[in-house]
Amino acid sequence: MWRAAPADDDLRRDAFGIGFDDDGWEPVPVPSHWRSVPAFTRHDGPLIHRTRFALDAGEPGTRTWVVLGGVFYQADVWFDGAYLGDPEGYFFPHSLEITDLARLGSEHVIAIEVNCSPPRDRTAKRAVTGVFQHWDAMDPSWNPAGLWRPVVVEQTGPVRIERLRVLCREVDADRAVVDVHATYDADQPRTVRTVLRLDDRVEREVEHPVAAGRNALRWSFGVDQPKLWWPWSLGDAALATVGATVVVDGQVSDQAERRTGLRQIAMHDWVMSVNGERLFLKGANLGPTRAALGDATADEIRRDVELAKEAGLDLIRVHAHVARPEFYDAADEAGMLVWQDFPLQWGYARTVKDQAVRQATEMVDLLAHHPSVALWCGHNEPFAIDPPVGGRIDRRLKARFAAAQQLPTWNRTILDRAVRRAITRADESRPVIAQSGALPHAPLFDGTDSHLYFGWYHGDERDLPGFAAAAPRLVRFVSEFGAQAVPIDAEFAEPERWPELDWGHLQAHHCLQLEPFQRHVPPAHYSRFADWAAATQRHQADVVRYHVETLRRLKYRPTGGFCVFLLADAQPAISWSLLGHDRAAKPAYHALVDACRPVIVVADRLPATVAPGEALALDLHVVSDLRRPLGDTEVAARMTWTGGSHGWRWTGTVPADSCVRIGTVSFIVPDTSGLLVLDLDLRTDDDGGAAATNRYESFIVPQ
Repeated sequence: MWRAAPADDDLRRDAFGIGFDDDGWEPVPVPSHWRSVPAFTRHDGPLIHRTRFALDAGEPGTRTWVVLGGVFYQADVWFDGAYLGDPEGYFFPHSLEITDLARLGSEHVIAIEVNCSPPRDRTAKRAVTGVFQHWDAMDPSWNPAGLWRPVVVEQTGPVRIERLRVLCREVDADRAVVDVHATYDADQPRTVRTVLRLDDRVEREVEHPVAAGRNALRWSFGVDQPKLWWPWSLGDAALATVGATVVVDGQVSDQAERRTGLRQIAMHDWVMSVNGERLFLKGANLGPTRAALGDATADEIRRDVELAKEAGLDLIRVHAHVARPEFYDAADEAGMLVWQDFPLQWGYARTVKDQAVRQATEMVDLLAHHPSVALWCGHNEPFAIDPPVGGRIDRRLKARFAAAQQLPTWNRTILDRAVRRAITRADESRPVIAQSGALPHAPLFDGTDSHLYFGWYHGDERDLPGFAAAAPRLVRFVSEFGAQAVPIDAEFAEPERWPELDWGHLQAHHCLQLEPFQRHVPPAHYSRFADWAAATQRHQADVVRYHVETLRRLKYRPTGGFCVFLLADAQPAISWSLLGHDRAAKPAYHALVDACRPVIVVADRLPATVAPGEALALDLHVVSDLRRPLGDTEVAARMTWTGGSHGWRWTGTVPADSCVRIGTVSFIVPDTSGLLVLDLDLRTDDDGGAAATNRYESFIVPQ
C-alpha cells in the first residue's frame, strides 16, 4: 500500500524528498490502476506515488536496481530525493540503478509521478497505448493510468543480465538452432563466463570480455533430435527452458531463464506453416481481458485462451495491445498461436516515431521466446480517423478513409515501415507485417489482410461470396468481421426502460453503434427489449457463421485464415464480442464452434426468399482440417418444404487438409409457400468423429 496525491507545482518542490510527511495522502495499492481507487475514479493525472521501505545494500560488489514492472504511461522517478529517470511505455519493465544511493542508509523513499493524459487529438496521438486510449470497443472515458504492475528491488553481482531474448532460428525433425541475444550491464571492464542451458543440460560455456556499461551479446547452439512445439491441432506443445548464467570471479553474478518451444514459423501469401506443416488459421481478435488490465486475475486471463481453444480456434490476435504475461504462458501451454499487434491503433503524431521504434524492440525482447507468438503486426488500421460515437459515418469521413487507404500517409508510409524494420531487425525468425487492414495501394498494389464488415457497416452478410469471387486478393486473410449484439447479461442497459433506453449513454460508454442497428435490427420493430436483444444475437450469429463457412470453403485458394472480431468484452458493452464481459456466451459463439469443427459440410446459401418455379443450383463442399484422408464418406442432402421433400446422395473420399466440391443440388422451387429447408448430413467410417451436419433455410413467397 503506497500513498498518492494529485501532482501540482507546490508538491513537486517537496514531495520527492525522504523527509516529506505524506500521512495525509490517499492510500493506493501498487499494483493498480488509480481509477480503481474510489478517491481517483475521475482523475486523469498526473499522480504522485510514494512509499517507504527498508533495504540492505548487500556485500561489496552487490548492485541494486528498482524495477517498475509496468507504468501507464510515463513516469518521473525519485529515490531519496534524487532523480533517477523518466521511463515511458506501459507493457514492459523499466530498470533504474540505485546502487550508490542505497548505501547511504537503510531507510528509503521512492516517489513516482505517473502521467497518462487522455489524447487531445485522437487522430494524432502521442502515446503508444493502442486500444487503451482509442478504440470503439471500450469506454473512451476510461483512463488506464497507474503503476499497474509491481515495483520491485533487484540485486545482482557486478554484471547484470538486463535483457535475454531467445529465438528458435531453424528447426526440423533432426536438429534445431537456438539463438540467444543478451544485454549485460557491467560495472567495469571484466572477463566473465557465460553458461547457457537447455533445461538441465549445459549447451554452451564461453569466457569473454565485457566493457563497462551495456554490452550486446549473441550466441547460438544446436539441439539434436528436438522435441518440437506444435499448435494443438497438429501435435503436442512441448516446452523447454533456456537459461543463462553470468559468472564473475567464480561467483554467480546474475542469471535469467526463458521458457520457450522449438518450432519454425513461415508464411507465404498469407498461408502459414508450422514446422513445415501448412495450417488454415481459424482465429479471433482479443482485446484486454479487462479495461483495468492489472485488475484481471490470472485465471480470467487463462480462461480466455481456454474459451478460444474450446471454440476450435488455432489463433488469437492480441488486438492493438500487449497482454499480461499470464496470457502468453497460457497460449504456450495450450498450443495456441498468437498474432501479436504492436500497440498502435489509428492515427499518431509525427513525434511518436522514435518512441514507437524503441518500444517495438522492447516488445520483441519481452515476448520473442514464446513459441505461441507466430506473427508480428506493426499497426492496426493506420488511418488518422476518429470514428464518431454511435457508428455514424458521414460522406466526408468515408471519403477521408478512402483517401487514407490509397494516398501515401505519414502513419502508413513512414511510421509503420520504421516499426516493421525495428521488429525485423530484432527477430528474423517470424513473419512481420507493417500494418493490418490496408487495401491494395500504390506502388505495389499488394495490400495486407482485410477488415470486412458485411452485415454491419456495409451490405449484407450474403454479399461476401460475390465479393470474394470479384476480388479474391481481398479475402487472402480476413482479420476482422462481425456484428454487434446485446450480451446475455444486459442489466447495465436498464432494459426495463424499453423502448426509452438511454441510447446516448450506451453509445458514449458501452460501445453501442445505433446507426447500423437501425439498418439491420431496428429497435422500433420490437415491443420488448428481450425480443430485440434476441434478434441482435441471431443476426450476429448469422454474420459469424456464414463468414466462416465462406472463408473455409476458400481454403488456401486463396484464403489462409480468418480472425472474427471480437472474442470477449473488456467491460459491460453492446459490442461485437461473442462472449460478454462475464464470459457468458452469445449464440454467435456457439455458431463459431459449429463452423470451426475439423470437418464441415457446406452449401451455397439459399436466398432469403424464393419464388415458385425458381431454379436453384447449389454447390456442396466438404472442408476437412484433419491431417488424414476420410475414406468411404457419404454426404446426403434433403430439401424439405410444406407437403414434400427431395433427397440427393454422394459417396467418395476426402483428402487430408482440403476443401472438395462433392456435387450440386439442382432444384425447382415447388408451387407452395412457407419454409424451405436444406439439410446436409456427412457420415464416414472414420472413427475420429468426423460426422457433420448443416442446415440452410429460406421462405417460398408466391409472386
